[in-house]
Amino acid sequence: MDLGTQPRTTAALLSGLRAEVEGRQASLVREWTAIVEWASDHVVTSPEGAATITEGYLDTGVPIAGAGAPLVSEFALMELVAVLGRSPDGGRAYVGRVVECAWRLPNVYAAVIAGRLAPWRAERIADLTHGLCAEAAGFVDRQLWNASGVGWAQLERLVTEAMLRFDPERVEAERKAAADHRHFDISEVDEHGMVHLDGLLDAADGHDLDQAVARRAEVLGRLGDDSTLDVRRSKAAAELARQDLALDLLIPDPDTGEVVATVPGRTVILNVHVTDTSLLEGNPLTNPVGRWDEGRCPITTAQIREWLRSKGTTIIVRPVIDLADHVPVTAYEIPERHKARVMLRDHTCRFPHCSRPATRCDLDHARPYGQGGPTCPCNLVPLCRRHHRAKTHSLWRYETPMPATYLWTSPSGFRFRVDHRGTHPLHATGDTGPPDQ
Repeated sequence: MDLGTQPRTTAALLSGLRAEVEGRQASLVREWTAIVEWASDHVVTSPEGAATITEGYLDTGVPIAGAGAPLVSEFALMELVAVLGRSPDGGRAYVGRVVECAWRLPNVYAAVIAGRLAPWRAERIADLTHGLCAEAAGFVDRQLWNASGVGWAQLERLVTEAMLRFDPERVEAERKAAADHRHFDISEVDEHGMVHLDGLLDAADGHDLDQAVARRAEVLGRLGDDSTLDVRRSKAAAELARQDLALDLLIPDPDTGEVVATVPGRTVILNVHVTDTSLLEGNPLTNPVGRWDEGRCPITTAQIREWLRSKGTTIIVRPVIDLADHVPVTAYEIPERHKARVMLRDHTCRFPHCSRPATRCDLDHARPYGQGGPTCPCNLVPLCRRHHRAKTHSLWRYETPMPATYLWTSPSGFRFRVDHRGTHPLHATGDTGPPDQ
């Protein structure tokens, strides 16, 4: 570094980096706009009439995006890909993603053009929607009118929900076909006297098994087993097997000698959400999509019915929870009913761009309890341990201008809005609202 010059501040350096990112994104937006104009000029109307003679050669319209997007001239596409400097396959896929957004995901495309959504994020969305029917793609697009803060897992769940809503027969058929491949195998003994397990289970069965192993591994630790958690889990699985093998000695049927085994069943908690979404969309049918909290994913109602019919299942139906209720308590400790409200309201850590599930987060008093902040859902915010520490021990700060909306300020003064639509940088000092639609 030249000792005769002033060292750059961190804020100035970060501002320069942000400018570079914005400049690169602006260049890509111009490229996308030009590709869409090119595609509009080279649309071929139908597969049947797509073959035309151009200078003695057969030119064909090719589908490079999902159902409902236009076919484009094959020969013209070759030229465009060459100009873009991309490989034939990679270039075709890239142009297809742009066309997918422009024709089938107009809200996503508009967000890219407006600079609210990075083009590379839009490309990922286009990859996931390519195989959807037009109605399902439209549903995804409506949910992603501002997708800058949507994580990949959340996006994949949204695509799954779209398939469940608009192509349920196909989804159910694929689920049943996949269920036929369930297995649980144990390998031959290796040279160390160990075996490997390999299995494919129903998701709820797998969750039950994981919970049973985790509980027993914890008990082993409390009883003095100082093995690592992985080793204790292995031992716990073996103990479950030995317990089952002992059942025929403990509980025989006195008449037939047949083993009678009673095992604790699964507990299912149903959160019933009252919504008028179906009516708003003109659909009188019951919503075919359920959500599994433990798996953090949408599932079919048919699969839910199968799980509820499992022998020994205990079903707990929670009353409808008003997430806007203010129900403060005088203690610092947070009651379970408050935790449930916060988890159902916020779903994930509320730090910018963090997607850790709220169920694995601390609950932070937005206004500290020692300064008069109430222990109430309106004053509780889920933050993962890392970001809870950052808020407590560094200069990261947030405000809550309205329920479930958080305005963060970084140590160098950069500001972000975090809400149910994700994370959005705020460039103007007084800007507290969502990005322009």
